[in-house]
Amino acid sequence: MQTLLNTKQAANYLGVSAAFLERDRWAGARIPFIRLGTRSIRYRLGDLDNFIQQQLRFSTSQEDAA
Repeated sequence: MQTLLNTKQAANYLGVSAAFLERDRWAGARIPFIRLGTRSIRYRLGDLDNFIQQQLRFSTSQEDAA
C-alpha cells in the first residue's frame, strides 16, 4: 500500500508551506494529488519524490523545464 500524506504532512516533507501546495492545486497542480471525498486531499510519497527530482538544477541560470 502506498503512503498517503495530507497537505500539512506533504508540505513538511517538501519543506514548503501548506499554502504553497494549496496555491499549486489552484494553479494547475504541478504536484499530483488525490482527492478523497469532497474535502480530503492526499499526496503520494512517490509523487512528492518525483517532484523533487524534477526540480534538480545544475546552475541558477538554468531555465525551468517546460
